[in-house]
Amino acid sequence: MEIDDLTPAERRVWRAFATARTVDFRTAGTGGAQHGPERTLRAAVLRALLLNGPREPGEVAALMVVGARVTGVLDLRYATVDSVVRLHHCRFDEAPRLSGAQLGYVTLRGSVLPGLSADHCRIDGGLRLTHCRIDGAVILSRAQISGALYLDGAEVGADGPARTVLQLKRISVDDDLCARGLRTRGLIRLDGASVAGSIDLEEAELSNPGAHVLDGESLEVGAHLIGRRLRAHGRIDLRGARIPGRIDLLHATLSCPGDTALRASSCAVGEMWLRGGPPIQGGLNLRRAEINQLHVEPEMLPEQVRLLDLTYTFLTPHEPAERRLPMLERDDGAFDPHAYEQLTAAYRHAGDDRAARLVQLAKLRRHRGTLPWYGRLWGHLQDAAVGYGFRPLRAAVWLLSLLAAGSVAFALEHPRALKASEAPDFDPVFYTLDLLLPVVSFGQESAFAPSGWHRILSYVLILTGWLLASTVVAGVTRTVSRQ
Repeated sequence: MEIDDLTPAERRVWRAFATARTVDFRTAGTGGAQHGPERTLRAAVLRALLLNGPREPGEVAALMVVGARVTGVLDLRYATVDSVVRLHHCRFDEAPRLSGAQLGYVTLRGSVLPGLSADHCRIDGGLRLTHCRIDGAVILSRAQISGALYLDGAEVGADGPARTVLQLKRISVDDDLCARGLRTRGLIRLDGASVAGSIDLEEAELSNPGAHVLDGESLEVGAHLIGRRLRAHGRIDLRGARIPGRIDLLHATLSCPGDTALRASSCAVGEMWLRGGPPIQGGLNLRRAEINQLHVEPEMLPEQVRLLDLTYTFLTPHEPAERRLPMLERDDGAFDPHAYEQLTAAYRHAGDDRAARLVQLAKLRRHRGTLPWYGRLWGHLQDAAVGYGFRPLRAAVWLLSLLAAGSVAFALEHPRALKASEAPDFDPVFYTLDLLLPVVSFGQESAFAPSGWHRILSYVLILTGWLLASTVVAGVTRTVSRQ
């Protein structure tokens, strides 16, 4: 393109390119907020400038424009651009096409675009879309960015049918993905993406009601996924993600009624924080996840929590077992003893043996509901007698009560001696003990023969003694084997 074909605005940009001078059109002309001819640049001119623009020895060329209108399509597909591209607060009539391009540092801060297509591109510096308003989709699938990707304060997506508005599938970012205050209306795809640093979604607002709002299946993050004060209206899917740092959802609002609001199944996570926000609207799925520290407040848990094969080492903050147990009862699947064992291990790791025993007791009671009628009956007897071995003092109460009742009954009326000349003196207390304790003999039971209602009472005491002894032995054996 000849220099004579350029408009005055384009000529200014052309001349400033070789020395990386900034051309600011925001105060040009009398159009105010409108972009008149004095603030308009053709995309074809910018393309020619980036590919074959003038160079000066000892200078670094760069396209530095503020406040312009860009008409036509900025088409850099499969091009190699070694200059910095800085187009701030510009308005693009058409979505730029950067697919397959090799670029240096690109920043479109504060610009308005109908979309951006840059899949399979390579950016040796960073890509900055801070505070941009993008009415269509941003396509960066399989892009390679050596620096950071900035989306802070950006607004992406237009009102209308839900669709993918941020296509970041299999993107590779060698630094952070910064998206504080991001606003999206549609789906963000991060499945298979790799971010060497952290993903920061603090105070972001993601909206795609009734559908996926963020798909991060098999996402790999080098540090943290931060979502403090995040507001997500739709389903977040992090299935199979690898995040060695923390998933930080402090004060976050997660809402997907009638569906799963957060799915982090089969994940490997250093820490997960669910604290300070309102109750999750929708389900929480942590099945088969591996989490070193699970920091979750009971008040934030939804009505449906899926924990099958979830493993964790620490559970914080420390709460009484009574507040943690409902979490294990909200899984709509079959009885899962592993969940109870995990909670027991967490309490034992914290040194709270009482809470650990309560969790084990709750596990046995819930397991009882899966047994046939005779198993449930035996379970009820063990529970009533000794609390499945976790409440041994209850056996002493039963024993003392039966001993007192039998002693009083036999003291009022002595049973008849079988051989009066050889029988020892009758003792109602030791006689009752002989009946109650099946493996101990004080010589009273074999010397006297009760009759009438005393015989019925003796049978009751013998039967009760056997049942009590069996439940004590079963409970103690279970406790000892568990230790």
